[in-house]
Parts: sequence; C-alpha cells; structure tokens
Amino acid sequence: MVSTTPEPHQDDLDPGRPTPAGGTVRVEAHGIDHIPDAERRGRPRELFAVWAAANVNYLNLLVGGALVLMGLSFWQAVAVIVVGNLFWLLTGYLAISGPAAGAPSEVITRAVYGIRGNRVNNAVTGWLISVCYFALNLAAAASAAFALVHRTGLPLNTGVKAAVVVVIAALTLAISVYGHALIVRLYLPITLALTAVFAVVAVCVVDHADLGQAPAAPLTGADLWAGLLAGVTLIASGPLSYTTSADFSRYLPRTASAHAITGWTALGAFVPSVAVCSLGALAATAVDMTDPQTALGELQPDWFEPVFLIALVLGTIAINALTAYSAGLALQAVGLRVRRTVSVLADGTVSVALTLYALLVSDFLDTVSDVLQLTVVLLGPAMTVYATDIALRRNHYDAAALADERPGSPFWYRAGVNPAGALALAAGVGASALCVNTLYTGPVAEALGGTDLALPAGMVVTAVVYAALMRTRVERATR
Repeated sequence: MVSTTPEPHQDDLDPGRPTPAGGTVRVEAHGIDHIPDAERRGRPRELFAVWAAANVNYLNLLVGGALVLMGLSFWQAVAVIVVGNLFWLLTGYLAISGPAAGAPSEVITRAVYGIRGNRVNNAVTGWLISVCYFALNLAAAASAAFALVHRTGLPLNTGVKAAVVVVIAALTLAISVYGHALIVRLYLPITLALTAVFAVVAVCVVDHADLGQAPAAPLTGADLWAGLLAGVTLIASGPLSYTTSADFSRYLPRTASAHAITGWTALGAFVPSVAVCSLGALAATAVDMTDPQTALGELQPDWFEPVFLIALVLGTIAINALTAYSAGLALQAVGLRVRRTVSVLADGTVSVALTLYALLVSDFLDTVSDVLQLTVVLLGPAMTVYATDIALRRNHYDAAALADERPGSPFWYRAGVNPAGALALAAGVGASALCVNTLYTGPVAEALGGTDLALPAGMVVTAVVYAALMRTRVERATR
C-alpha cells in the first residue's frame, strides 16, 4: 500500500471522532491512506451539522438576492432555490463511498479515471477549483471583517487589511489542519450560533419584505424559462462543487446505512441552503441586494450589526475549512509526498496570496469569479461520472486495490488512464459547452433563444457514455 502519511500511533486519539468532554483534539494523522476498521466510529447523523455549518453563510444570501435581481419574482426565486438545492442529494450519494472504501473521494475516483488520470482530475477539480473558491470566500469574509475594523476606528490601511486576511485564513487553516475530529466537534455549535444570528436577520427582513413583489419588467415566455433554468444552474453550482463528500464520511463504520449517510448529508446542506437563499431573495424585495452588507445593515438594530458581521466571517471560515481540508487531500492525491497538514498549509498559502493580490493590487478575483461561473460545465459531468461508478459497482470498492498505484494494478487500466472515465467526462463537458449560456453562448443555447441546458445535457451524456463503456467491465470485476 502506498501511503503519503504515516499510520497514527496506537496511543493517538482516534482522528475520526470528537474527543470526550474535557479532552483534547490532536492533529489528524491520516491523509489519503486507508482508514482501518478499528478507527471507524460515529453515526451518519453527525454529518448534518458538518454540512449545515458550511451552508449558513453569506454566499447563500448573495445568491438568493441575485435571483430577484435577475428578474424573477420572490416565489419564482423560491421555487428555483428548492429545485437547485435538490442536487445536494447527489452530494449525499457520493458520501456513501467513503465508508465503503475507507478512503476519501480523491482516492476513490481512481476507479473512475485510473491512477494517472485521477492525478489530473485531482489537480483540476480537486485542487485548482478549491483554491479559487477558498480565495473568493476569503475575500468575502475579509470585506465583513474590514467593516468590523472600521467600527473600531482603526485605519484600514494596507497593513491592517493584510493582517485581517491572514488572521481569518489562520483560523480557517487551524480547523483544516486539526482535521476531521475538530470539524465534527465544532460544527454543531457553529451551526447553532449561525442559525440564531440569521434568525434575527430574518425577523428584521420580514418586517420590511414584500411577499407579493413582482419585477418591474417580469420575465415571460422563453425569457422566463431561460431565467428559471439559469437560476437552477446558479443554485446547483453549490452542491456540484462538493464532489469530495466522502472525505467527511470515511471515518464512519463500513456498516453505516447508505440511506442515512445520503440523507443526513443532503439534509444538512439542503435545509440551511434553502432557508438562507430564500432569506436573500426576501431581502431583495425590500432593499438593493447589489450591496447586501450595507443594505441589510439598514434593516438591523445598530447594536446587532457587529454580531452579524462576525457571523458572516464565522460562516465563511466554516465553509472554507472544508474546502481547504479537501484541497489538501487533493494535493496529496496528485502525487505530492507530504503530510496532509503540510498540503493544507500549502493550499492556504496560495489562497491567501491570491486574496491579498486581489484586494490590494488588482481585481484578479473578478476574473477568477467569471471563470468559476463556467465550472458547472466541468463539475456537473465530474459529479455524474463518480455517481454512476458508485451505482455500477453497487458501492463495493476494494481498499487495497485503490491504494495500489503500481503499473498493472487493478485500477491502472491503460497506461494509468481509464478510457471510459476520460471519454465520458470529455463527452459530458462537450455537451455542456454546446448548451451553456454564461460567459459565452453555445450554439445549442443560441438556437434555443438563450436557454441554458448545460447542466442536464452534460450530466445525462456523461452517465450514458460511462455506463455503456464500463458496465461489462464492472460486472466481470465484481463476479
């Protein structure tokens, strides 16, 4: 077995579990290596708080408000929010592979792409996109923190701004470095605290909102359908970005219920995402959500604004800690032979550098944000091919085979690449690119009057191609 991190010492705390009351949490020893059955603990319901804490956040407020700014009515926006967030079921489904394999998603996808092919997959969908999301979220948290600093009377010069970014990143990376046990332990109280703050915000918003609000120029006909589909794609981009949900379920016993793992993961993300996105849409009926931080501040009591700003920072830390944790595993899976703690810190360093450059030198993150709008073209097919592999194998994965990176190993395929996985992903991305209408308009979208079918087209094509190419091979391998 090839391992990038040493096995934990027998006396070390089980890294997959919270410590007893009054105990201490130690740095997680495991990286992408297999989790032995003796170290598997916990219940699927613990996943609810992990995903809930990451989704009671500022980004969901922004997205909800954006739907109304796109021209949808409040109730149309709510319908879009519910449908788009149903994609969390796919995120939950991917999570069942963690306990089955005792490995993170970054390793399990060797079955899909092959040993070498999976390194490319992890470099792009696992590391590069994660680092960009980390930088964008860090910039959002920094803007809230800057407002807090301003209230204290301190000057917001370059040095202070840089220090704020570094402090937020350090708190985030501390959670990621300590790893799974600390995440499980912290995220329930974080969820409760954030829920309480956003409940107060909801009360303030409801007092000023207009449930019957309609746009000045309502969308109709083809424009309405195009707007609804674009909204669903925007909402779905959140769950689709989490193709690594097995990272947070792999410490559960292999006997844990797959239905429970799927349900608690999906529910933990779905409920707060729907609630907070809907709150953002509701706020857009009362204030201008093009500058939500300022606009929402006008609806709140002055004493509550610092609490709200702290909650925005805390929510971003929660979501970015998960992102950095998975990005660290992805960096190991690419082939970097370092401990998980080192890879997490490397990810954080790159993200901080991008954020500081964006905030202090140029609008680089605007460019990154535009590029990430196109990630649904890649992430929809990437999630689908992974889910299809789980279905074909009936969630049966050989941990020893997944860990074997030698030529000729079970997942070496052809020269280290699985042609079925590569072709299915390429076909799905190609179909999405033809149908997209985001930063550019594909020929299919143009023929349909701007209707963006990139998400369903890419996912359907990927599933069909991969199932057709892999069904026979998987059936032979599982006999």
